[in-house]
Amino acid sequence: MKITSQMVKELRDKTSAGMMDCKKALSETDGAMEKAVDLLRKKGLAVAAKRAGRATSEGVIETYIHAGGKLGVMIELNCETDFVAKTDQFRELARDLAMHIAASNPVSIDRESVPEAVLSREKDIYVQQALESGKPENIVEKIVSGKMDKFLAEICLLEQKYVKDPDLSVQDLLTDCVGKMGENISVKRFARFQIGVE
Repeated sequence: MKITSQMVKELRDKTSAGMMDCKKALSETDGAMEKAVDLLRKKGLAVAAKRAGRATSEGVIETYIHAGGKLGVMIELNCETDFVAKTDQFRELARDLAMHIAASNPVSIDRESVPEAVLSREKDIYVQQALESGKPENIVEKIVSGKMDKFLAEICLLEQKYVKDPDLSVQDLLTDCVGKMGENISVKRFARFQIGVE
């Protein structure tokens, strides 16, 4: 099948990948747009995996203040170079993540940084619930483990469903962006402020 410039443009608009990458993906998939999108996403994942260990010492601090000024978020999003940090695409990602944090109120970035007190309090509650429902001891542990997994997925930023596209987790979004920008990207820290809430 002949790959037209219109097809390449359409794929580029969908994925933000480079022109040559789009043309190559369309050639490899005989012009099948959805297969080309999937192929580019897989390549993005491969790039992200290669870049995962690289230091992220540049970046931006971005803020989001919700209408009415009663809720605000500050986030530090890091990348490898100052060049990428200054791009509109990177700043927009930081703003989108700040807005996501405002909407979803995560407790930590990942599972490793969840405070031990939060984990033990939640686990105690789940154990008590399971025991009170009359479940046998050997089943209680499996129930608690499943509930803890679900709880952590809800409170850890990287595991949360992205508010602008619930089909993606925040980690999926970052992985896509690593593939498109060609640099490792990481959330260093964030703070969420809400009037009247400690």
